[in-house]
This record gives sequence, structure tokens and C-alpha cells, in this order.
Amino acid sequence: MSVLLVEDDLALGDTLGQGLRQAGVRTVWVRRAQEARAFLLAEPLDALVLDLALSDGEGLALLHELRARGSRLPVVALLAHDQTRPASGGADDYLSKPFALPDLLLRLQDARRRGGALAGGWQVGELCIGIDAPSVTLAGRAVDLSPSEYALLLELVRAGGKVVGREQLLACLGCGSGNALEVHVHNLRRKLGCGWVRTLRGVGYRLPAS
Repeated sequence: MSVLLVEDDLALGDTLGQGLRQAGVRTVWVRRAQEARAFLLAEPLDALVLDLALSDGEGLALLHELRARGSRLPVVALLAHDQTRPASGGADDYLSKPFALPDLLLRLQDARRRGGALAGGWQVGELCIGIDAPSVTLAGRAVDLSPSEYALLLELVRAGGKVVGREQLLACLGCGSGNALEVHVHNLRRKLGCGWVRTLRGVGYRLPAS
């Protein structure tokens, strides 16, 4: 695994960098968002560990830039001990300082598994969901989805095989009707085939893990 570590605290950055390398993770450590931008454009990376409380104030801005251009690079964001998660989100996981290195390694592995990211999209088995140009293919065959069906599928694939609650899916669709959700789920099943959209009765829906 290749990781970019963006942390401006000298002692913590050095400790994390050494610990990740000793765990077999190829790690590049930088202290400024501007340095990180250069590596993100030039280097093939598997994940990003990003301090959101950088002294230059650009940690969150960097995360927003990354997501705005459609990147699904797995990101574990580091928070100061008194810092709350940003309402805008964008990271795959969050860790509050102080934390143990094994916890960071577990979060990185989980973020990579859940991301299932391709350049510009996700893949779950033979199902490919594009982002830069919204599209869906199954075993190489294009699947024609409505905008609402596509939004629903995207919300499910982002969960990486975990159950997504009905309320979250309704909010994603911008509707308050459970009947509308059930109609969209039915249509997805009809177009994708049985076994893709799975139900946890009374809780929500999920896709198979990638």
C-alpha cells in the first residue's frame, strides 16, 4: 500500500511515517497542503492520511478539492482532540488525536476496502459505476438508469457493502415517500438482476461488498 501522509506536526509526522513504513506501507510525508497537491497529481497512491487542522488552514480545502474533481482516493482524516467532524464530510473515515498506530492501519485498510474506487468511479464485481461521466455497466453491458436510480445506486456503492438506512436513501432521492424508494429499488433489481440490491428488513438496503 502506498500512502501520502499530510501532517504538519514534526514529532507526530515523524512517528507516523516511521510506524507506517515499519508496517510495510510505502509512505510519503509532507507538511503542507501545497506539497500534497503536487504529490496527488504526480504519484499513484492507494490512500491519503490528511490532518484537517493544518497550520496553513488548508486541510479541509484540500479534501474538498480532491472530491470536487471526482477522486475517490480513500482518505482517513485526522482531527485535533477538540475538533468535530466537518459537516461537509468528504473523508472515508476520521480519527481524533491522540490515537494508536494500529487503529490508523485498520482505518486505512477499511477505507480502501469500502472505497472500491476506480479512476472516475467504483467497481463491485462485474458492476461498474462511473462518476466523471455518469454511467453503469454490468459485465460490459450498458445499463440504462434514470437519474434517481443512478443516485440510489451510487449511494449504495459508497457504503462498501454495508447497509444504508431508508432515511438516508430517501434524503439522497430528495423524497419523503417510502413507496417511491421501493419503486426505485424494484427498478434497480429489474435492470441489474437478482442478488445485487439486498434488503435488511425494516432497516435498509445494501450491495454486495466489492
